Amino acid sequence: MEHRIDFRDQISRNKYKSVFLMCIIFVVIVLLGYVISFAFEPGYFFLIMIVAIVFSLSYIIISYYHSDKIAIASVGAKKAYRDDYKQYYDIVEGLTIASGMPMPKLYVMHSEQINAFASGRNPENAVICVTDGALEKLDKRELEGVLAHEFSHVGNHDIRYMTLVAVMVGMVAIISQIFLRSLWFRGGGNSKGKEIFILIGIVMAILAPIVVYIVQMSISRKREFAADASAVKFTRYPGGLIGALKKIQVDIKPEKKINKAVAPLFFSNPFRNLASTHPPLEKRIAVLERM
Repeated sequence: MEHRIDFRDQISRNKYKSVFLMCIIFVVIVLLGYVISFAFEPGYFFLIMIVAIVFSLSYIIISYYHSDKIAIASVGAKKAYRDDYKQYYDIVEGLTIASGMPMPKLYVMHSEQINAFASGRNPENAVICVTDGALEKLDKRELEGVLAHEFSHVGNHDIRYMTLVAVMVGMVAIISQIFLRSLWFRGGGNSKGKEIFILIGIVMAILAPIVVYIVQMSISRKREFAADASAVKFTRYPGGLIGALKKIQVDIKPEKKINKAVAPLFFSNPFRNLASTHPPLEKRIAVLERM
């Protein structure tokens, strides 16, 4: 007999895995800084770190307080009004009761794709946006499943979490770029020991952004599984979410107008490519069918 998956266990496992992956990013940052500290004079290294921290803090403050506005503006979404989208409002109001969360602001973006995303720093300042395609192609239970998935991202504070990950990824990229560019201004006369550390630093500066990008994709994929599990908790009916995912499987037209920076926010990968921050649809469906 096939083992059934409890949605609470699925949520718990994915949260632990995501914390572990974030620790990997921290380790990469520490190792990169350690190597650079041997390649340069300590004072120069501290200057690099100060510049990186200033950029990172500026990024996190802007992203944290304006993430919803940035996401909505980047896709050209328009505010949804109850008179025009009654079913949309009715479903979301039902989910607020089931989840115990405040009513988010609702938006609609023009796209033939079946898709949706949530943004905002916390449940009190959340927005949910769906595409025209989702409203037109999904039945009520399927749309409820998709919206419950987005509610889960809000309730699990995934947007705040992914913002912190993005900051760490950005910090690694900044440190790597400053280190590589600073090599052009170094003079000769380095000791053999320093030359070895400079060589190691160059290799790490090139590889570190690639490694943390892979980790970022892995974290995003884990959060999608957790959000699917939470959606089942809210609706008590995995069939709606399964039906939506199956319709997306045959809805293969890529969306070219979406900024790659906001792609991880979406319910499914809007670019329909292999290098995706989302797990395969087949795997998501298989997990849901066992709940």
